[in-house]
Order: sequence, then C-alpha cells, then structure tokens
Amino acid sequence: MPGSAVPTSGANQGRNLTAAPHSATPQSTSEDATTVGRTILSEDEIRRALTRIAYEIIETNKGVENLVLIGIRSRGVPLAVRLAARIQAIEPNFNAETRIGALDITAYRDDQRTGTTTSPDTAGESIMPTIGIEGKTVVLVDDVLYSGRTVRAALDALNAHGRPALVRLAVLVDRGHRQLPIRADHVGKNLPTSASETVRVVLTETDNATDRVDIIQLGGLS
Repeated sequence: MPGSAVPTSGANQGRNLTAAPHSATPQSTSEDATTVGRTILSEDEIRRALTRIAYEIIETNKGVENLVLIGIRSRGVPLAVRLAARIQAIEPNFNAETRIGALDITAYRDDQRTGTTTSPDTAGESIMPTIGIEGKTVVLVDDVLYSGRTVRAALDALNAHGRPALVRLAVLVDRGHRQLPIRADHVGKNLPTSASETVRVVLTETDNATDRVDIIQLGGLS
C-alpha cells in the first residue's frame, strides 16, 4: 500500500520532524521573502494566531486526552511542532514529543495520478506519533487551506496508518476557493483572495527567513 511504511514507535524517538525533506526545494529565500508581495501576517501575528489556535484545540477537545497533532509536509510540520509546544506549555501533562507526527501525502495527490505535477517539494517520510493514532483525536495541521485537495489527500494518507476516533483540521490561513466540501476547524486568518493571487507562507524552519505570510499578485507585484 502506498505510504504504508511507517517507523515503529521506538524509531520515532529523537526524530527531527522539522528537518526539510531530502527532495524539498525552498519556495522562497530570505531575499525574495522581503522583496516580493504584500505581507498580511507578520511574525508577531503568526505567533499570536498559533497561540489562539492552541487554546481553541484544548477547549474543543475538552483537554488533551488522546490528542495528537500531525503536520502535513512540508510547512504544516513546523506549525504542528509549534502548536504542540504551546499546548504543552498550557497543559503540562501533554507530552509534545510523543504526540506529534508528520504526514507525506505525495502518493495520494490526485494531480500525481493525472501527471500534472513532477517532483513535488512535499515528498518526505511519514512519521506517526509514538502513541499512535488508533482511536485518537488527530488534528491535521497545514499552512494554507485552498481547494481542499491537499486535505483530501492527507485524509487518505492518514487512513493508511490507522483509524483515528476523530480528525480535525487547523490551518494558519484559509484563502477560500474550495473545490471539495472541506472546512477547517481552527483558522489563524481567513483571507479572501482572487484567483489571480497566491498566498506564500515563509517560516524560519523551512525558508531560513523571518516568519511572514505574503499575498502575491500573479504576473506582478501586489
């Protein structure tokens, strides 16, 4: 089964979830992050949004029992790690190290089947939380929710690793334009956009640049 090879719980100990996948190609650099686009979320605003989402997750779950966070590669992973750290700071009995995972959706993307994409920069290893996902409440974490197709692929990929009791979705930005009936449970910022715009999330862990979210007008500067 595609994507079914998952490290055992013991093999997950000491893993570096935020390490860039070997095939990843940075989508932005410290130079272009500061010269292209219009910033709609600053570093401080991202930090506050993640803190608010962490509180929302705890409240919605009525605590942290059976709660795990899984980031969708690539930028969903460092966001999930940050959220787990915030949840642990609020609820010390939440052990972030054993409750965090990373999900590679490459084999489940519908554009892979149609041959419209090659060498996706999200390719990497799927690593499940050491406590597993069977019967757990899983919060999938991603940077931008757009058409919903990435989340659909993530749900298929997650199903290959176990059967959670419940799956919720947390995203930093929801930009609209859904093509599938998917919505986020926790959103850092709702950002209405046009089809001629793109949203770029820049994170320290993946882009070697200051955290920011830019909105870019295709074909020119916004």
